[in-house]
Amino acid sequence: MTDISENDTVSTVDTAISIVHTVESNSEITLSEIATELDISTSTVHRHLNTLRKHGYVVRDGTEYRLGMRFLTLGGSVQTDKQVFELAKQKVDQLATETGERVQFVVEENGLRYYLYTQSGENAVQTDASIGKTGPLHESASSKAILAELPKERVEEIIDKRGLSASTDQTITDREELFAELDTIRESGVAFNNEEATPGLRAVGAAVCGPDNEPVGGLSISGPAHRFTGDLYREELPNLVLAAANELELKLAYEVD
Repeated sequence: MTDISENDTVSTVDTAISIVHTVESNSEITLSEIATELDISTSTVHRHLNTLRKHGYVVRDGTEYRLGMRFLTLGGSVQTDKQVFELAKQKVDQLATETGERVQFVVEENGLRYYLYTQSGENAVQTDASIGKTGPLHESASSKAILAELPKERVEEIIDKRGLSASTDQTITDREELFAELDTIRESGVAFNNEEATPGLRAVGAAVCGPDNEPVGGLSISGPAHRFTGDLYREELPNLVLAAANELELKLAYEVD
């Protein structure tokens, strides 16, 4: 994960990406609102929006702009291009049906976690953990499990770049505390998220490693803290997620062979 200097980037592309992120975060937004939020001229925003519209990345409805379906095409391509996707999808769907809870598979890229696939069981609580959503690695069960499988130097590099921000008052923000927990996860194979990413939500996760023993993703089951307690939280769900992760690893090894 190497930092890229400003001298090696194109400022107009940076502006276009900032506009895209602004449109995404507001769902629908006017040209003048984008210009105000980014503190750039309306004429500059207008030219970028026209270019994005030309290629299908932005759509205009009246005076408001929203992201275009072109991003769905790209996202679907990225998602299904992952070798593990189809196998992970089957296992996530199975676990969601079996537990009735929300199940997700995440991957790490550039020191962040990305939701590659999620599924909700009949009793699942609704969260904002949608496909493609990103976040810090140190606050979720699945991504902490991934961190535990990475070399310490790589984890240090990620922390140096991304920091240890707190989403809740339960989030681990101390480096040594995090490394101690990663040691525990590595020994047991199971990671816990005790309301560290979202208040009232707990999760149990495990890493999935490829034939080269490098983590290809993390699998987790999440649900409300009042339901994820006792043996269910500390034994039953860990056993389920570990078994599922092990099955995925075996299938990955078989696919490669």
